[in-house]
Amino acid sequence: MNDRTPHPDRVPRPRRGEGRIFLAEAIRDLRTTGAVAPSGRSLARALTEPVRTQGDRPLSVLEVGAGTGPFTRALIGRLPRGSHFDIVEANPRFATGLRTLVAAHPELPARSVRATVHETYLEDFKTDERYDVIVSGLPLTNFAPDQVDQIMSRLVELLHPGGTLTYFAYLGTRTARALTSSRAEARRHAAVDEVMAGYQRRYAVGRWTVWANLPPAYAWHLRSHDAADGTGPSL
Repeated sequence: MNDRTPHPDRVPRPRRGEGRIFLAEAIRDLRTTGAVAPSGRSLARALTEPVRTQGDRPLSVLEVGAGTGPFTRALIGRLPRGSHFDIVEANPRFATGLRTLVAAHPELPARSVRATVHETYLEDFKTDERYDVIVSGLPLTNFAPDQVDQIMSRLVELLHPGGTLTYFAYLGTRTARALTSSRAEARRHAAVDEVMAGYQRRYAVGRWTVWANLPPAYAWHLRSHDAADGTGPSL
């Protein structure tokens, strides 16, 4: 498994005021917002790296838990001509901002990229599409273990055989919760870690430590099995 820095190409800077919007929504709703600050450019670069490595062929890409759009903007900058881009975001205020971003971004029509914002939870997202790359910003450590299992199973199911799922996890959250939260909360977090470890053991192809993010984070890359191996992508 890898633990290195991805290709250092340019990722757009966040919009002014994005941090204030993110913090306000984090206070209001931890179900759809899992941090108190938007993810930084280094983390965005690490999570969108599989799009760059696919070359120039049109891709089908899904982003879930897009928030204020730090990964969205990085993806838009990397999507090849003719790609299909679905963005799933349940928070209404974030979804409105993402629609504005998509509608106003000049690179999407210039490269004939079809981009659609879906204001819904992943479990309610209806599609027959399968994706080459999925980027997740969902706050999985805020959920119950069975919800995490359902979300991860759905994400892997939505991948093309051989497709890549990327997500991040903050460093030290389990220790922090063990020290500052109730025993029940610490047990829930530990159980979520066990669920994620199962997916990592089966599908992980790389992990990057992004020290430049606030807070620092691991960027995980998981790859669904090729159809030829006889196992398929589902759990």
